[in-house]
Amino acid sequence: MKTKTKRTKMKTKWPDKMFVVCNTIFMILFVVITLYPVLNTVAISFNDGVDAVRGGIHLWPRKFVLKNYDTVLHQQNMITGAVVTVARTVIGTVLALVTNALLAYIVSRKRFLFRSQLAFFWVLTMYVNGGLIPVLLVYRSLGLTNSFWVYVIPGMISAFNMLVMRTYMEGLPDSLEESAQIDGAGDFTIFTRIISPLCKPVYATVALFVAVGQWNSWFDAMIYNRMKPEYTTLQYELMKLLSSVMQQSGSATNMASAGQAATVTPVSVRAAATVVTMLPIICLYPFLQRYFVTGLTIGGVKE
Repeated sequence: MKTKTKRTKMKTKWPDKMFVVCNTIFMILFVVITLYPVLNTVAISFNDGVDAVRGGIHLWPRKFVLKNYDTVLHQQNMITGAVVTVARTVIGTVLALVTNALLAYIVSRKRFLFRSQLAFFWVLTMYVNGGLIPVLLVYRSLGLTNSFWVYVIPGMISAFNMLVMRTYMEGLPDSLEESAQIDGAGDFTIFTRIISPLCKPVYATVALFVAVGQWNSWFDAMIYNRMKPEYTTLQYELMKLLSSVMQQSGSATNMASAGQAATVTPVSVRAAATVVTMLPIICLYPFLQRYFVTGLTIGGVKE
């Protein structure tokens, strides 16, 4: 009997051990595949530009230099662009959260009339666009062009973000709102003291979406504030730097003849600009990660 029990234990433990081993190997390979492009970009950004053109750089720079970051950080209007980008990211994210949360709360209430018709209308706006020229004319007529608020006001309401919040709020138990109404609480009190504390995961998810979009945006600066250098953005300045480097030369020899240091090439400058761009988001993401997965699992709370 003892031998049989030992054999059954061995049979039950062996598949579990194999699963753990295979799962560990798979996760290690997944982490390596995910991190390698990032580490390779960082290595190229710290490598000499002429040497980087040769290729063969993997996880460590072959010729360590700081010229690439010096070129990126000393670009004209870079400090102004960084300040404007930080300001538009913070202000735009806060205003987008407030407006979308208020609208989502109103639409998520079952007593609200035409909620399904309005939801269909907002979904339709996600697929139909008036085009760049009509949008430019509307912004110009509203006085948004050549101003900072063109970065913030048009993005305050997003159909996608509002629908994500609405779906999450619809998954909350109705008994919470009913009990608050019995105690005499109004809609504003219910929203601020009951609904919003429970919506922290979806708020963090939407905040990450909006912040990444605001941080990486450069096209609106080129279209609406091209003649206003005081409203330039970091991404727009990096794009201009990369374009100027690529136009001046396609190789290190031509750049050297143009009077620039031969240690700077489009490959190395692009890598340094990529690192400067993604560093703040990488630093921000770990603080929102625990809310991010929960926020995407919308509608999971049911009565």
